[in-house]
Amino acid sequence: MHHTHKEIELAERHTLSIIVDNEAGVLARVIGLFSGRGYNIEHLTVAPVDLQGTESRITVVTIGTPPVIEQIKAQLDRLVPVHRVGDLTESGPHVERELALIKIHCKGEQQQAALRIAEAFRAKIVDSSFESYIFEVTGKTDKIKAFIRLMEDVGLVEAVRTGVAALTRGAQAL
Repeated sequence: MHHTHKEIELAERHTLSIIVDNEAGVLARVIGLFSGRGYNIEHLTVAPVDLQGTESRITVVTIGTPPVIEQIKAQLDRLVPVHRVGDLTESGPHVERELALIKIHCKGEQQQAALRIAEAFRAKIVDSSFESYIFEVTGKTDKIKAFIRLMEDVGLVEAVRTGVAALTRGAQAL
């Protein structure tokens, strides 16, 4: 079998920030664009941008080769209620955070271990009973995943994550 010397393009993780009109059906159309073409969504968050609630910011973390990412951005740009599409991964340094609530059930030594882990990750106790805790932890996705993995060993009951919120650094807005 003969191989050509054409470079294989590797899939990359990109954080896209999309400013849209805050109206019914917009999120469904954005998700439809991804699912209809088989594009992967790793994280998705949506929230109003302004206090009036006229615009929303949809933050999508997706994975694809550079041509696929370009195609996704071009197709998003053509959707009617979309005002702006920004690729935070390409536009330089940006801040990315996620929040998670993690419920654990444990006693004795496992309780002490859970509290030590929480302290190391700067997680806050937001609820506790005799044998259970709910921790709140914020940080990059990798930190959240690591915290959840460690809590599995001491009695993880359930975890809920917000998805990624992200902004470019500096004075410029999207």
